[in-house]
Amino acid sequence: MNDEVSSASENMQTLTRGIWRENPVFIMLLGLCPVLAVTNSVINALAMGLATTFVLFMSSTMVSLLRSYIPKEVRIACFILVIATFVTVVDYLLQAISFEVHKALGAFIALIVVNCAILGRSEAFASKNSVSQSMLDALGFGAGFTIACLCMGIVREVLGSGTFAGIPVFGPQFAGWSIMILPGGAFFVLGAWLLLFNCLRERKERKKDELPLASIH
Repeated sequence: MNDEVSSASENMQTLTRGIWRENPVFIMLLGLCPVLAVTNSVINALAMGLATTFVLFMSSTMVSLLRSYIPKEVRIACFILVIATFVTVVDYLLQAISFEVHKALGAFIALIVVNCAILGRSEAFASKNSVSQSMLDALGFGAGFTIACLCMGIVREVLGSGTFAGIPVFGPQFAGWSIMILPGGAFFVLGAWLLLFNCLRERKERKKDELPLASIH
């Protein structure tokens, strides 16, 4: 029974680690290029997040399956080949599902191949752990990346265009902040989210430090 509880707890930690404690964007600052470039709308942000999650999940699963057969000397090249295969798959899928979104994302779909978050998880986790653990890790980090993209996209679209996923929010009289849908606005919004995440982390750490003192008194 204890082993089952411990295993479930470990699985939950693996799944949630990439969402909060090691969020690839807001904590580890990985994959910032697409996050800054294509999150000027909620739809684009969601599409990029889901595309990256798909590639991360599939590549981590495949790397974990093949880890015993991949020579250490060429592992990075093999990881990139696996990632590029699934990027090609998601590229064609996105063209078939929504050509407009594919056109809006442009070259950043192909650049998923060199996303540090994906290659980093393949090297640091999937190549050293079981398939089930690698799948959970990939889902967690994919969810964390998608959430980060949505956080950026929601703020930028609502303030820049006055819409949410193309639906008007403030009415026709709203004058959007054009800076928010430009590259410069992406840096402002990212900086604000990083500030918020750092404040929340520091607050949580202070509470942890205060608990032993409270128990002593």
